[in-house]
Amino acid sequence: MNRREVATFSAITALNIALVPAEAVAQQKTLKEQLVGTWTLLSHEIIARDGAKTALFGANPRGLLIFDAGGRYVQLQVRPDRPQFKANNRLEGTPEENKTALAGGIGQFGTWSLNETDKSLILHEDGNVSYPNEEDTDQKRVVSLSSDDLKVLIGLGDGGKIELVYRRAKSKPN
Repeated sequence: MNRREVATFSAITALNIALVPAEAVAQQKTLKEQLVGTWTLLSHEIIARDGAKTALFGANPRGLLIFDAGGRYVQLQVRPDRPQFKANNRLEGTPEENKTALAGGIGQFGTWSLNETDKSLILHEDGNVSYPNEEDTDQKRVVSLSSDDLKVLIGLGDGGKIELVYRRAKSKPN
């Protein structure tokens, strides 16, 4: 190698060393930043202390979880097999139809924050369609994120837990 080749090689190597850390830092996002967006529900299981599992919203639940960058969220989950009302008016449902519809869905909204250290997500429920007892309360969850999958764990008082699995929603083509 001549001097010119050595100088060129050295300059390229130095440039690569200088650029790689800057790119790596620019690409790293906090867990909070990674949570922002829309997530589709893949599964919702209640796991008893003995390990028994119950799919509360069926084998193929439908749902969305949306976190915005400003700290607001909305969560909706429904059983896809809920029967339709006989009347074509939601206000004219029978007591049994209303009970089944209410038991087959969850809807809530409010604000969210995240503790990056222990990966705990705090949802402050401003409104809850299916269980008003949780309005104006803080609900703690533990989250883990891998690629485009989000797992949310909710501890239950009896030693069991609820496990929700979401996938990052992809944009639909126009």
